[in-house]
Amino acid sequence: MKKLTFITLVFLTVFSCGDEVQFNTPAFQGTYNNSLWRAEAFGASIDESGVLTIKGTNNAETLELILPSASVDTYVLRDVNSMEARFTRADGMVFSTNNPNNISEYPEYGEIRLTEILNNTFTGTFRFNAFDETGEFVVNFTGTTEVVDIETDPIGGLFYRVPLISGVIPANPITCSDAEMAIEEALSAYQAATSPSLEFIIKADFEAACSAYVNALKNQRNYCGDLDGVLQTMIDNIESCEMSCENASDNVSEAESQYTTASIGNFDEKCAQYAFYLQEQIEICSDIDGSIQAIFDGLDCGDDDSDGVPNAFEDFNGDGDFTNDDIDGDGTPNYLDDDDDGDGILTIDEVKDENGNPLDTDGDGDVDYLDNDDDGDGLFSNFETGDTDGNGVPDYLDNDDDGDTILTINENADPNVDGNPVDAVDTDANGTPDYLQA
Repeated sequence: MKKLTFITLVFLTVFSCGDEVQFNTPAFQGTYNNSLWRAEAFGASIDESGVLTIKGTNNAETLELILPSASVDTYVLRDVNSMEARFTRADGMVFSTNNPNNISEYPEYGEIRLTEILNNTFTGTFRFNAFDETGEFVVNFTGTTEVVDIETDPIGGLFYRVPLISGVIPANPITCSDAEMAIEEALSAYQAATSPSLEFIIKADFEAACSAYVNALKNQRNYCGDLDGVLQTMIDNIESCEMSCENASDNVSEAESQYTTASIGNFDEKCAQYAFYLQEQIEICSDIDGSIQAIFDGLDCGDDDSDGVPNAFEDFNGDGDFTNDDIDGDGTPNYLDDDDDGDGILTIDEVKDENGNPLDTDGDGDVDYLDNDDDGDGLFSNFETGDTDGNGVPDYLDNDDDGDTILTINENADPNVDGNPVDAVDTDANGTPDYLQA
């Protein structure tokens, strides 16, 4: 919208009736249906939200000009509630620029130009057609019934130094420019919340950004007008701010992909995430045939033995039956066994990487929580307690327990190869087997 600021205003105006009027004192008048209308009393008020109303009356009739902001600007009137010219006739009939127009020869247009705010007074011009609530009757403050060039043709009326009698002029009133700047920020946030590059469209973020964007559009409409209806169309298209079923389904697809490729270390997060988006899909899309609910019900995000290994990873033979998987043969299935390999080291305490995934210390292909000889030295881990050489690595993870550079497996620690070092060689017969004596 073009903003017009006048340093001075020459109040020598030719009305359609042909009168010449020189204004030297406050005034509020115009050409009403091709006749001079003049307010005998007038004043301005500003409410708590900053709305400016300039009102004049000649005892029988009242003219009100309502603007969203006490700011020098040009305000285009057309079906925008925050900008209105309202005329109340002597018989009480109210005419407004916001009422419908059913009369084709009277174009539906108007404007109010607030050109000067000085010493708590307001100066400017106006022109408009206003209709009754049925749209069948019109009052005219344009000086003509034809479409005219607002820039060059006679004005319909003017107000000159109308005093503020109620309220306070805001120090920084909101302007159309402010509203246009705010819309850019709101649009950017809305686009970010709905960007195709996002892993997931977060419902709460989308709703917040959408609501802020709609409010910004309404604000722009209120302060800048909406002559061609584009802003209202945009508002109507997104005002519900409800996340679409398409977005919810896309979220589920991405969550499913992450769930099926999850590792032990991030399974809890990915399974919970998948369950969350399935529930959201049911809420947004509905689930008439129950197929989504069936998937949700089939999810097992649990860890029944609290050993840090989700149930889904304890079905080692992959037959879907948790009860027939028992790595250490102790009669307790893995999903209920907190020491899966029976090596005396609780599964939850077996070595993991920084992401929580189990490691294979001896590189034999079995991760430690499934390997009863974690360091591959021939001795079962449950027989290797302490840290013999004091190097900070416990014996069950140290393949050279005494730190003598001879690997434990090469020091006859288990001659009968049953994993129990009770028969370990003690060459000097001092009571300490060779694999523990440097």
